[in-house]
Amino acid sequence: MPDTAVTPVESAAMHRALALAVRGPAYGPNPQVGCVLLDPDGRVLGEGWHAGAGTAHAEVAALREARERGSDVRGGTAVVTLEPCNHTGRTGPCAVALADAGVARVLYAVPDPSTRAGGGAEHLRARGIDAVGGLLRPDGEQLLRVWLHAIRSGRPFVTLKIASTLDGRVAAVDGTSRWITSAEARAHAHLLRGRVDAIAIGSGTMLADDPALTSRTFSGELAGHQPLRVVIGRAEVPAGARLREAGGELVALRTHDLDQVMASLAAREVRHLLVEGGPTLATAFLRAGVVDEVHAYVAPILLGSGPANVLDLGIGTISDAVRLNVQQVLPLGPDVLLVATPASAVVTASSSSTASPAAIESSSTVQREES
Repeated sequence: MPDTAVTPVESAAMHRALALAVRGPAYGPNPQVGCVLLDPDGRVLGEGWHAGAGTAHAEVAALREARERGSDVRGGTAVVTLEPCNHTGRTGPCAVALADAGVARVLYAVPDPSTRAGGGAEHLRARGIDAVGGLLRPDGEQLLRVWLHAIRSGRPFVTLKIASTLDGRVAAVDGTSRWITSAEARAHAHLLRGRVDAIAIGSGTMLADDPALTSRTFSGELAGHQPLRVVIGRAEVPAGARLREAGGELVALRTHDLDQVMASLAAREVRHLLVEGGPTLATAFLRAGVVDEVHAYVAPILLGSGPANVLDLGIGTISDAVRLNVQQVLPLGPDVLLVATPASAVVTASSSSTASPAAIESSSTVQREES
């Protein structure tokens, strides 16, 4: 979108809309969206953001605030981070709401790629409204990268979490691993859990470690949002397992086929999946080429031996190594968090996304860093 197509006031309003969008939850089936309504002179008439599934969308929230202020939005401009939806679900279509309210212009950052909710711009133009997309689109794409990936690919965005020593060990030879990382790193990992829709482990880790897979506050209490707790593998979850205690819904996927896993989670509207389940599951996801981001918590500890954080990836030469692009390096107490994205998809001799013959539930697992 050419810079000349918008005014400085409208550009500033989009920056504000992006900041408003972040107030909404990062988890859930719906995207984070913000909206600012301007009058023809550039004054703010109302603001809004989407607070989560089942609540008013950002545009409707902004229209409501404008009404509460006694502001007339007719002839004004709506600045929205995502193309207004044209779909009736739990709420009505925002494109219709804006048109009915009498706005004359709509600026949005990112086109809506969903087949169900897209087409809002076309509806607005058909109603005689100037609808223009692409304003600060890179910023909007970054904000919505998890949601956009899930909608465009049809599968959840996958974050692989690893907690290991400096030499890549997840436990000592005797299996002990508490605590490799510091309390600061573990607290940060719980914050990450609170931003995802589901956490996955292999059934071997489930049987060996009996984790709770909950998201907890700094004081150790259950956080307000609890992600789905997903167990991948054929073993049953024991009746007395901690996974059956208070926390997110338990989902047992009795398969090793990651295509089936992804399809099952997508059907549940899981947009962001956190994989925590030990070296075997991590390796299966890497070999399948479905890891979109890596969170590696590294402690300044050396063990020299013990289980590695990743197993055989089928790589025989350094030129075939899985290379990552570092996005962030964050000190956490004595530890460091490395956030990175794969430079390209992992390709191995086997194109199947089924886990390796070392079955997930029979793998040699180690006690997890967070329970």
